[in-house]
Amino acid sequence: MARIKLAFPDDVFCFETKMPVRITDINGANHLGNDALISMLSEARAQFLVSYGLQEAGNDGVGIIVTDLATMYQSESFFPEMLRFEVGLMDFNNYGGDFVFRVTKAESGQPVALAKYGFVFFDYRKKQVAPMPEAFRSRFSD
Repeated sequence: MARIKLAFPDDVFCFETKMPVRITDINGANHLGNDALISMLSEARAQFLVSYGLQEAGNDGVGIIVTDLATMYQSESFFPEMLRFEVGLMDFNNYGGDFVFRVTKAESGQPVALAKYGFVFFDYRKKQVAPMPEAFRSRFSD
């Protein structure tokens, strides 16, 4: 089976936040567990949206839903390291695009992971995919 290879241009990242690896994020192999990293990616995405005054779901019932996730692990991380999460958007289509993430150790800059979340806008009232709001597209596309 082919391994996932991810690469993103540096200029795609427009937000960053830092989070510590908590003791509860450590797995049986004594490093950051993949489940914990995925939760941290979701937190970084939420902080990114809030920083731009956006919510996961609006009052109109339309929100963002994750369609897929790809993660490429580059090194281990341990408690209590501080991680830097850079977040960006790319590959827009009519209904969504990709959130992309670069995770590094804040102190050394050592790469920890690259990841991307596919997303679409979804009308939770109608239970169907919805077109990307123009306000979102114009804020983040070139």
